[in-house]
Amino acid sequence: MEGSESEAIFDSFNLNPQLFINEVLNGVDDLVDEAFDYFHREASTLLKVEGTDRSDDLRKGVNYIRNMIQTVLDERLAMWQKYCLRHCFSVPEGFSLSKANESPGDSLMDHDALGDPELDAQLDSLRDKLTLVGNETAELNRELRALERQSVVSSCCAGSVNEAFKLYEQHHEMFQELTRTASEIRMKMGKLKTKMVEQTECSRKEWMHMPNIDMCMMKGGKGLSNATLEELHKYIADIKNV
Repeated sequence: MEGSESEAIFDSFNLNPQLFINEVLNGVDDLVDEAFDYFHREASTLLKVEGTDRSDDLRKGVNYIRNMIQTVLDERLAMWQKYCLRHCFSVPEGFSLSKANESPGDSLMDHDALGDPELDAQLDSLRDKLTLVGNETAELNRELRALERQSVVSSCCAGSVNEAFKLYEQHHEMFQELTRTASEIRMKMGKLKTKMVEQTECSRKEWMHMPNIDMCMMKGGKGLSNATLEELHKYIADIKNV
């Protein structure tokens, strides 16, 4: 860039790209120095080598790591410097500074000459349309947020309905099970009642055919309570012989 047209143009504006690049490189060097000084202090504290023979070994190791990183960093920064000088701080071909004898009025006249009322009207129309579209977009966003809130509420309601339906199904199944159990119990109770009636009837018939049954009905129908001892012995003997 030195001695080129780009340098002359930057100099006319009192600008120096190389000075900017040098400041960046110096700033990087300062950061590297501070970083490795901090690294050396922390390593020395953690390893507790300060004032020992291992202190020199630690410094040599830190310097070795720094040289490895510094070499790669310098190569990358050199490439960055060339890129800046060739592309970032290179003016386009055909670029020229405004002439010193050119008056501001001439520039203003050129600007007015380039003005196009029809084009300005189209730009104003596009701006109005853009504003209208922006307002419609904002309104659509508000409606979308409202629909999202409604969707959330609907989802919660649907979840509650589904949960209630599940509980209904569970209770309905329990009710049906209870109904079946009650029906089975009624059937068993009916069978048991019938069986008890049959057994009672059978026992009554057997009792009626037993000998000396008149003893059970003697003396006012009070059964064996009023029978004499001899009558009881005879009754028991008759029962054994049956």
